Amino acid sequence: MINQDRIQLPFLFDSQLLQSEVKKLIEVEWVNHFVTRNYQGNWSVIPLTAREGVTHPIQMAAAIPGDYDFVPTLYLQSCPYFQSVLESFKAEKCSVRLMKLTPGSEIKEHSDYDLDEEEVRIHIPVFTNEKVSFFVNNKKVEMKEGECWYLRLSDPHSVLNEGETDRIHLVMDLKVNDWLLGILSGSNS
Repeated sequence: MINQDRIQLPFLFDSQLLQSEVKKLIEVEWVNHFVTRNYQGNWSVIPLTAREGVTHPIQMAAAIPGDYDFVPTLYLQSCPYFQSVLESFKAEKCSVRLMKLTPGSEIKEHSDYDLDEEEVRIHIPVFTNEKVSFFVNNKKVEMKEGECWYLRLSDPHSVLNEGETDRIHLVMDLKVNDWLLGILSGSNS
């Protein structure tokens, strides 16, 4: 397990290019997060990868730990900048998705116990605002658009969007390997 509950990784992505990729998907219907007890308001997903052969939108958006047969969805195939962002990570990609939390919505405190041993979750804010509060272990994590963060989400965490705009993150679950451990420890930067 990683010792720190938050690590800003040595990547900075072009926030305007990230945002233009999201805008390409304007016609795509966001899938409501299926664990409804974990949020209030609207928390939804566009799957950029899905388990091979899965076509139901909710199943495409699910992040199932230990499942490693993920393939790009048509959404990812239409977004070359997202593809180049993913290529920056020399680890096996599992679930990759856009996650949106609308204004006035809240992700209630919970822990993702299935993370941080074999897989870690990386967040890249695409759209955010000053009134988004992301807490890990009751301490706020200040994340800016285009930055890249590891968050130890097997610990208690919550998010509140008190702003007037959507919070959208590019979220990827990566299989832990030596390259990723080096990045997380600062030795591969």
